[in-house]
Amino acid sequence: MRLPLRLFPRLPAPVRTESSVPAGKLDFVPACSTTDARSLELLQDFVSRFRRLFVVTGAGLSTESGIPDYRSEGVGLYARTDRRPMQHLEFTGSARSRQRYWARNFVGWPQFSSHQPNCAHRALRSWEDSGKLHWLVTQNVDALHSKAGQRRLTELHGCAHRVTCLGCGTITPREDLQRRFVSLNPDWSAQAGAVAPDGDVFLEDEQVLNFRVPSCEQCGGVLKPEVTFFGDTVNKATVQFVHKRLAEADAVLVVGSSLQVLQTSNSCLKPCLPSALHLKTPSSVALQVFSGYRFLLAASDRKMPIAILNIGPTRADHLAELKVKGRCGEVLSVIQPL
Repeated sequence: MRLPLRLFPRLPAPVRTESSVPAGKLDFVPACSTTDARSLELLQDFVSRFRRLFVVTGAGLSTESGIPDYRSEGVGLYARTDRRPMQHLEFTGSARSRQRYWARNFVGWPQFSSHQPNCAHRALRSWEDSGKLHWLVTQNVDALHSKAGQRRLTELHGCAHRVTCLGCGTITPREDLQRRFVSLNPDWSAQAGAVAPDGDVFLEDEQVLNFRVPSCEQCGGVLKPEVTFFGDTVNKATVQFVHKRLAEADAVLVVGSSLQVLQTSNSCLKPCLPSALHLKTPSSVALQVFSGYRFLLAASDRKMPIAILNIGPTRADHLAELKVKGRCGEVLSVIQPL
């Protein structure tokens, strides 16, 4: 039952302070006015009405920790440069591409791995502790939810803090690989350019020519970050697991995601499914699926209430009963998991 808004304490509008987004982190956060009090009251009402929230998070959460994203207007990678992220087939099909990727990742890793959760991550962790948050699925690969202590968590696109072998499947910590890079390249150095969203930096091709990349210590296979590159598929078992957690929830909240990320799927989906774009190939039909958006479609089919907190427009705005525009940390830090 929806309670009248007057039964909830009036929420103060967030105060824009240095602690909302720490100094030096604003470079990657799009311009946004402070969220109005009415929107905060509506979001508080939404959160208070439900007991088992299913939360989807995206890059807009991590920009407030100083990690850039791809799509933000004016400040995302696509707006700042013509560089594009690594593609799955490029990585798996070219030793030169892997050398370039790992050299850039080696230089960027100390900074990327040092990023810490912000007040939005901590707020969602507190919602889990209170029992309000049933499950959280993140499209981010930065491990910030894990660092915040989130346990009811699925990293949909993997985690850059882990490395997998494409030969035997062995998974090892990324920090271990950093030590192997140092050992193999004691005299190698490079002047770093601008930082990229997934932990690497921009280097010119001639800078990476002498960089040495180790193989798997178990089988000699190719090492890859345990992340879903663009053009790769999300693990089918992972998707099925998340759908089960969604079915157990009673409402959905999207935080900091435009829901625009595309992943390849070979599933037999109906041609009319609005979450997929069909790309004909000589032997099959590949599907480009909007990765996180699929769960919003499933929630809508189940007639589950949906709310969205994001600075910009999202692919699921038409599915939501509530859309709040604002910075994730400023808004979530004043919402109580009642």
